[in-house]
Amino acid sequence: MPSTTTSRFLRPAALIGAALLAVSVAACGSDEGSSATTPSASATASASAAAGVLGISDPWVKAADKGMTAAFGTLVNDGDADVTITKAATEVSPMELHEMTMKDGKMVMQPKEGGIVVKAHSRATLEPGGDHLMLMNIAKPVKAGDELSFTLTFADGRTQTFTAVAKPFTGAQESYAPGHGESPMPEMSMSPAS
Repeated sequence: MPSTTTSRFLRPAALIGAALLAVSVAACGSDEGSSATTPSASATASASAAAGVLGISDPWVKAADKGMTAAFGTLVNDGDADVTITKAATEVSPMELHEMTMKDGKMVMQPKEGGIVVKAHSRATLEPGGDHLMLMNIAKPVKAGDELSFTLTFADGRTQTFTAVAKPFTGAQESYAPGHGESPMPEMSMSPAS
């Protein structure tokens, strides 16, 4: 029995010590990320939320040779206030915030009026067939494995940069109507690639 009593009392002390060590290490860290380590998605979300910006988990870009493509991922808002993304930018292409919606019985892509809102203490998913960050006219091919840097601008003027890796994806084949950016808007077929 003494070993059970001893371990029962040591566990809380060990947990307190580990928590103090973690706080000490975090307090000594800089705002600049280390290129030697890559935090997990949940660690990134937590660290970003503590800094007052969105966490971004599993960011990726659909690989494409030309034309349009899109960036996706999960946006995490651990803060107490809603966050609105009003603009996105990358060096590879002009960008727009887009959504998919039903019009005249068809699923169409259109600019997201009012931006992309991530409610306080919640997540918003950027995904094919839903809200996404649209690259309008890529200047060079985006090959699988390429890493692209994106900058989000929020309604309050803050900005945040993140990196997303390009992946092949055939689950949604975009079919753009003539005059994208004007009327009519592009349509998206959800059929698999042939």
